[in-house]
Amino acid sequence: MIYRVLGSTGERVSAIGVGGWHLGLKQVDEPLAIRIVRSAIDRGINFLDNCWDYNEGASELRMGKALRDGYRRQAFVMTKIDGRSRKEAARQLDESLRRLRVDYIDLVQHHEIIRFEDPHRIFDDQGANAALIEARAAGKIRYIGFTGHKDPRIHLYMLEVANENGFKFDTAQMPLNVMDAHYRSFEKLVVPELVKLEIGVLGMKSMANGILLKSKTVTPIECLHYALNLPTSVVITGIDSMEILDQAFGSG
Repeated sequence: MIYRVLGSTGERVSAIGVGGWHLGLKQVDEPLAIRIVRSAIDRGINFLDNCWDYNEGASELRMGKALRDGYRRQAFVMTKIDGRSRKEAARQLDESLRRLRVDYIDLVQHHEIIRFEDPHRIFDDQGANAALIEARAAGKIRYIGFTGHKDPRIHLYMLEVANENGFKFDTAQMPLNVMDAHYRSFEKLVVPELVKLEIGVLGMKSMANGILLKSKTVTPIECLHYALNLPTSVVITGIDSMEILDQAFGSG
């Protein structure tokens, strides 16, 4: 497994990350989800993605069980919250900590920044970022980032509003795939700015939820290689079987 430095944090993370959404899908039972996470860690993947709202909490609960028996020490755990207010963000974060059965989460990200009003809501005095800064000071989390999949201009605006508030994100997550360059390109507009600011680049949707594979023009490995060859710290990919896990290792 290739390891890369996560922005300016100094953390060494695996170039491939395990996506949390797939761990809670109906066709993935709990023992398989635990096996996927532990096998990934055993083989060198240390970056684990999740979110407070994935599969009504099942994804975090399953990952929490997988992190027992010493696996937590080997993992860089990331989750996301949807709450935009200070109170709701704090509530969701505490729930994620309980589900994941951890004392702290390495990286927490504001999820789905997809509207131009989102940055203002988050950076309000009683907004979600105040809760995350408070949690970081209390040792509940280590790093703070944000995600979005809709429009690169909103990512740039989030960075602008953060700067106006004297805040620098540690990471930003966005779709990065072979088709991205042709429409509202995160690769062209956002990635260069993140590199300049030394903010960790987290890629997702390298296969566009399988849509690119249906075109029969690219293979899964080619999709992963494309995203890995951008200035990404981690490319997060969904893994719902041991065969897909092997595929992920074939790319790294």
